Amino acid sequence: MKSGIILLNKKSGLTSFQALGEVKRALGTGKVGHTGTLDKFASGLLVVLVGNSLKLAPWFSHCDKQYRGTLRFGIETDTLDPEGSVIGEAPLPSRDKVEQALSQFTGAVMQEPPVYSAIHVNGKRASSLARSGQMPEMKKRPVNIFKLELCSWDPPFAEIFVHCSSGTYIRSLARDIALTAESRAHLCSLVRTQVAGFTLEMAGGVGSGEWGVGNGEGGMGSGVCASGALPYSSLLPTPYSLLPINKTVINLLGLPWFEIASTEAENIFHGKALAPVLDGKGLFSQSQLSTETASDFSAAVFSGETLIAIVEKADGAWKYGCVIGSR
Repeated sequence: MKSGIILLNKKSGLTSFQALGEVKRALGTGKVGHTGTLDKFASGLLVVLVGNSLKLAPWFSHCDKQYRGTLRFGIETDTLDPEGSVIGEAPLPSRDKVEQALSQFTGAVMQEPPVYSAIHVNGKRASSLARSGQMPEMKKRPVNIFKLELCSWDPPFAEIFVHCSSGTYIRSLARDIALTAESRAHLCSLVRTQVAGFTLEMAGGVGSGEWGVGNGEGGMGSGVCASGALPYSSLLPTPYSLLPINKTVINLLGLPWFEIASTEAENIFHGKALAPVLDGKGLFSQSQLSTETASDFSAAVFSGETLIAIVEKADGAWKYGCVIGSR
């Protein structure tokens, strides 16, 4: 069974499901899943897990993300994107008003998701209810905006950079920024540029018949990525080269990791208590966490270069997240 990670540059006009279809055909397996949907009109980084690596989806899905988006002020659509119908118009704001509005959406924010979204309301997708003529109530939920900047202002268009937590809707952010600036707007373009430590420059193109890697546009490349961590050639998403979930990938994911012996890995395969195996082991990551300084966290467990499991520590006790490796 093929297993590992593929980083895709999804093209605009292609749904995330359609992008996965191309991957499934190329790899010859249906055991493929992405870790965060991109809307059809959006493009950019789609992190795809294959085979046994799908067990890692919860840890990939909750990563922070970075985007570049373009707001079209003056017009709001029902879908909050360029594919919807116009539901409101307003005068264009000044640049000062836009910048003042942006300053109010940094940090912890209560955000109302779009009606046209995959969120379930009373057991049905909100988007399905909206298309049937119903308007479900979308409850606000907490998100985090770590960084929000105005990159350019060319009325009626404003380009913004967003670094945010998982679960943030950039379409909703566009709507709310405009309303705060006493205008209306929709998101007319969006590019996801980063997920955790994975960047668009690492990704291969999908939706254009190209599977090369290097420049984020599907062309071949060489050398190392911006972080200096991974050669582009090792990320080539073809049936013949699938990036394994190794320590470099775990570092880019932002998880610390343990190194254990093969005999200790057998204890994990048999579901034995984790504390005797893990306590006292060195814990490694880009931030050099240790068991003394981090009491509540998830961590990967390796035996040599083989990923064995993801484990979690909460309230001082170890528990299993998932077991990946095999005997």
